[in-house]
Amino acid sequence: MGGKPELVLDARALLGEGAIWDARRGVLHWVDIEGFLVHTFDPRTGRDRAVPVGEHVGCLAPRARGGLVVALRRGLAVLDPETGALEPRVAPPGHLPEVRFNDGRTDPEGRLWAGTMELSFRPGAASLWRLDPDWSLHRMVEGVTISNGLAWTRDAATLYYIDTPTRTVVAYDYDRTTGAIAGGRVVVRVPEAMGFPDGMTIDSSDNLWIAQWDGGCVSCWDPRGGRPLERIEVPARRVTSCAFGGPGLDELYITTARNGLDPATLTREPLSGGLFRVQPGVSGLASVEFAG
Repeated sequence: MGGKPELVLDARALLGEGAIWDARRGVLHWVDIEGFLVHTFDPRTGRDRAVPVGEHVGCLAPRARGGLVVALRRGLAVLDPETGALEPRVAPPGHLPEVRFNDGRTDPEGRLWAGTMELSFRPGAASLWRLDPDWSLHRMVEGVTISNGLAWTRDAATLYYIDTPTRTVVAYDYDRTTGAIAGGRVVVRVPEAMGFPDGMTIDSSDNLWIAQWDGGCVSCWDPRGGRPLERIEVPARRVTSCAFGGPGLDELYITTARNGLDPATLTREPLSGGLFRVQPGVSGLASVEFAG
C-alpha cells in the first residue's frame, strides 16, 4: 500500500492540526492551534497562506455559503480567509475560559461536530458538541478529556470517535436525519507503544487512518475486527491529523507538531511541525461543507 511521506511545507507549526480538503477550491485547510493560525495550502502552487485569528483554533470546515467556520478557544465563528475578518457566532453554554475547542469534522448532513479539552488536560472536563446549520449547539458526549478524531462510514450509519487518553476508538450508531448517536462500543485499542491516537480520517473501504501523537506514524485499522492493517512512518514523532485530498482523494495529507519537544529532539527531527503528503494506495471520502 503506502509509500514514504514527502514534506510539502516546512511550516514549523507549533501544533499543526485539523487538516481538511476543500474540494471546491482544490486546497487543504489546516490550523496551528498554538500558533493561533488558520492555514490554506494550495498544492498547485506550493503556497500556503496563514491567517492569524488571535486565539487557539482547534478545527475548521469550509462553509457552503462561503468562508470557513472555525472552532476557537472562546466559541465558534465565521472566518473570511481572504480578508481575515472574523465574526463570532456561538459558544457552548457555561463555556469556561480554561476550556478550548479541539478537533472536529462535518457529518454527512453538513453539521459540524467539534470537541473540547481543558488546558491542563483535567480528566472528564470536556465534551463533544454538534453545531447544526441553524447555529444551535448540542452536547453529544460528556466526560471527555481530550476530544479528538471523528469519522463517519460510507453509508453514514456509524460515527467513530477518539478521546485521546483512552487510546481507543469508539463506534456509535448514527442517525443521519436527526444527528443523534446511540450505543458506544470500543472497536480499536491502540497499544501504548504506538503513542496516542489523535486525528482520524476514513477511506472508501471504511478503514480508519489514525494520526499517532508521539508515535511517529499514521496507522490504518479495520474497525470491524479491530485489526491494524498499515503503518506509514512520518519523520516527526508528534503526528496530529490526516485527511485525504487531491483530485482523486488518493493523497493523504498529514500534519505534525513541534511544541513540547526539547532542542535535542528537534535536532534529530527537524521537520517536526511540517505538512506531509503520501499516496497510501487507497482513496478517501469527500468532506462535507458546513451547511450553516
